[in-house]
Amino acid sequence: MTQLETIQEHQRLCDEIHQCVLDENRFLRQQQRAPDAALLERKRDLLARLDTTLAALRAVPAASAREPQTRDQLEKTRARILQILQLDKENEQLLLRCSLAPTRPAGTAAPAASVSMLQKIYARCS
Repeated sequence: MTQLETIQEHQRLCDEIHQCVLDENRFLRQQQRAPDAALLERKRDLLARLDTTLAALRAVPAASAREPQTRDQLEKTRARILQILQLDKENEQLLLRCSLAPTRPAGTAAPAASVSMLQKIYARCS
């Protein structure tokens, strides 16, 4: 595998990781609970593949980064990694909120304010 192919393979994997993190973000926002086992297994698989591509990248000579095509590919990869890190940070915050939120049985709504309580509030504001 050439140096450029190695970097491109890493870029494709970074794109897959980005998509996975986006899916996790969407899940956390919509479901407001921890992701299921399938998503966690997908992340573990991507992590194992990331170890492989990183090992291949370490074998690439640093001098190859001077080539314009390689430099462009590296910049795209860096930008994607920054996006992944930002989304992952947001996902951690969402996951923390989900874990700290009080759990309610499914189908149970938040208690509604009583009529007398609403009347008192309106009376104070009038």
